[in-house]
Amino acid sequence: MHIRHLPLPDLAPGVRHSLQVLQFGASDAEPKAFIQAALHADEIPPLLVAQHLREQLSTLEASGQLHGQVVLVPMANPIGLSQQLLGQHQGRFDLADGVNFNRQYADLGETVHQRVQERLGTNAAANVALIRQALREGAAELQTLLPAQALKHALLRLAIDADVVLDLHCDAESTLHLYALTQQSAMAAELGALMGARAILLAEESGDSPFDEACSRPWLVMQRAHPDKPIPLHCFSATVELRGRADVDHASARQDAAALIDFLRRRGIVGGALAPMPAALCEPTPLAGSEPITAPHAGIVVFHAEVGASVAAGEVIAELVDPATGAREALCAQSAGVLYARSATRWAWPGARLAKVAGHTLQRSGKLLSN
Repeated sequence: MHIRHLPLPDLAPGVRHSLQVLQFGASDAEPKAFIQAALHADEIPPLLVAQHLREQLSTLEASGQLHGQVVLVPMANPIGLSQQLLGQHQGRFDLADGVNFNRQYADLGETVHQRVQERLGTNAAANVALIRQALREGAAELQTLLPAQALKHALLRLAIDADVVLDLHCDAESTLHLYALTQQSAMAAELGALMGARAILLAEESGDSPFDEACSRPWLVMQRAHPDKPIPLHCFSATVELRGRADVDHASARQDAAALIDFLRRRGIVGGALAPMPAALCEPTPLAGSEPITAPHAGIVVFHAEVGASVAAGEVIAELVDPATGAREALCAQSAGVLYARSATRWAWPGARLAKVAGHTLQRSGKLLSN
């Protein structure tokens, strides 16, 4: 294991951060996997899973079982890790401007297209090499003076040429679930089965350019721009939501790390015997069919359904109680599906998202992710 620390621009004189990067295997080895933890820095389960990944990958490397390379960023957001407001950790949004740390990543699709469109040929491997080099060059040229944007650029440079990109998060209260590209549903289903996911949400574009899509969508852009050329979707990327924020224990983290490594093993990145494929706990569903249960007004939240539960259309998910009048309002699911996440707070503001149901029948459009 080789450890690097990439400096980020100073927030102020005497206030600086750096990004720790763990390199397993040679930096030019292929295939390449990139894994980062806690881009939303107040999501702690990924931080613990990263430590178990560190231990397991170190063992594999020492025993000669690393066939490619794995780049692990165990704390993907040092800026967010340092943010506290009135005694509460605030790691989801940059306090400087309120922007989500997992939004507004550079879209390199058009940049790559301009660089390689005249050089693509009939050899798929050669096309992949051209596109990967153009992605590296485009990411290297990104510039900014803003520390949070510099962090985003640094992470993209580390991941942009990877075959597998896994962005580890968690939700407030949730069962394990994934987000991935619609066109990569088969690999998403494989990862979901290995990890015991209860929901797999697919979208071609979820809105606001999150990190995982910034890594995989340029390949889709190139594939569509040149249908006459052999261009595979060479990067599989997924956001892995490791249950809820309070689900921090070594047993689960060790199991999650082992499942992630098993996925890499099936990609030829690490060696060893393959474990039997577990039965899938769900089928992928469109992110556009994910139903947000929102609060029509402020009030006390009383949940009637647990995370991971299968719910029917019309079933009561939560009750909103008005503390001034005692009036109770039932909030019901419009479509059948799995309640895969819900709020950790029990007070709602008007318009607050209280829960999310993975279903088939709704067809939302626009920005599909929460803020």
